[in-house]
Amino acid sequence: MNIKPIKNEQDYADTLKYIESLMNAKPNTQQMDELEILTTLVEVYEKEHYKIDAPDPIEAIKFRMEQEGLKQKDLVSIIGSKSRVSEILNKKRKLTIEMIRRLHKQLHIPVESLFLDYKINCA
Repeated sequence: MNIKPIKNEQDYADTLKYIESLMNAKPNTQQMDELEILTTLVEVYEKEHYKIDAPDPIEAIKFRMEQEGLKQKDLVSIIGSKSRVSEILNKKRKLTIEMIRRLHKQLHIPVESLFLDYKINCA
C-alpha cells in the first residue's frame, strides 16, 4: 500500500480495511512497520474527527456502578449517608474533594473525570 495522509472518510475506510489485512503481521517486517504507521494515522484522524466528550462526574460514577454491578447503597461507605448518595446521584449536591478522593481510590474512576464541572438540579 502507498501510505498517505487520511484526508476524508473514504481514505479512513480504506485504511481501516488495509489495517485489518495486516493484523497478523510478524514483528520486524515491512508489514508490521506499515501497521504501526497506519494505526498512528488512524488515531490522529479519529482524534480530530470523532471527538468524544468526557462524561460529567455523575455519569462517570453511574457508568462505573453499572460496570461493577453496584447499587446506591454500595456508595454509602464512599460518599456518606444513603440520602447523601441520592443527592449526589440526582445532582442535587456537588461532590466534595474528599468524595472525589474516595471515588478515585475505591472505584478507580479517573480524577480528571470527577473534577469536571456539572450543573446541579435546583428544585
